Amino acid sequence: MVVEVESFFGVYMLYCTNPKFKGRIYIGFTVNPERRIGQHNAGRHKGGAKRTSGRGPWEMVLIIHGFPSDIAALRFEWAWQHPHISRRLSHVARRTRKESSLQFHWRVVSNMLRVAPWSRLPLTVRWLRQEYRLDFEPGLQPPLHIPLTFGCVRAKKKQQQQPEDKEQEESWVERCLLCREIVKAADRLSCFHPSCMMVCHLICLAKHFLKSESTHLIPVEGDCPVCHRSVLWGNLIRHRNGCYGDLEEITSHSSQSHWADELKI
Repeated sequence: MVVEVESFFGVYMLYCTNPKFKGRIYIGFTVNPERRIGQHNAGRHKGGAKRTSGRGPWEMVLIIHGFPSDIAALRFEWAWQHPHISRRLSHVARRTRKESSLQFHWRVVSNMLRVAPWSRLPLTVRWLRQEYRLDFEPGLQPPLHIPLTFGCVRAKKKQQQQPEDKEQEESWVERCLLCREIVKAADRLSCFHPSCMMVCHLICLAKHFLKSESTHLIPVEGDCPVCHRSVLWGNLIRHRNGCYGDLEEITSHSSQSHWADELKI
C-alpha cells in the first residue's frame, strides 16, 4: 500500500547502483519523493543535483518524513550531511574503515533521532527498499513515538476548495471546546476517533496537553477532552494532514508509542 501524506516534507537517502560508483550515498530534501528520484536519475539538466548527475542510476532507499515545515526538514538534511560540523552531533564518531557509507549514514541518523529537537517531532522512519534495510542498534533505538515503517510514500496534493464548499464552511461556525472562540480551518484540530466530535484550536489543545508537561514546549500525548481517550499528538497532526493510512498503522501500536508535534515555535 502506498501511503499518501499532505503537507509532505521529507529528507531522503539515495543509494548509487552504478558499478563505477556503487554504494555512494546522497542525502537530500524533497516535498515530492516520486518526482525527486526521477530528477536525480534524469540528470542535472532535468532538475537533478550536481553530485548525482551522470553517476546514476540511483535508488531512494530511505526517507524520514513528518517534519512540520520545509525549514525543519532542511535543518535536518544539513545536519545529516554534516554530522561533524553540527553541534548537536558532536558525540557521533567518524566513519570507521569497516563501515560502508550506507551503514555510516544510518548510524548518524539513528543518533539524530535521539537528540532534541528531532527526538520530539512526529517523524516516521521509512525504508522504501527492503533489500537495503538496516535495524537500529540496541543503544540507538529512537523514542517510542518514532516508528520504523516500510513501503512507498506519496505526497498528496491538497484539494482546492470549491466556491460552494467555501460558502458552506463560512456559514458553518465551529467553536473551540476549550476557549469557545470561532475555529478557522487553518487552526482546526479534531479527534480522529470516529465517534468523537471534539474540535479545538491547535494551540489551545497543545496547551491543554502541556498542563501535565509544564517543562516542555511541545506536547507528546494527552487525553481528549471529549472522549477522554489517550491520544498521541503526532497522530492528531497526521489526521489533520490527511495521513489516514499511516495513522491506522501507528494507532495499532499506540499503547507503546509516543508522538510529538508540528507546532512552529
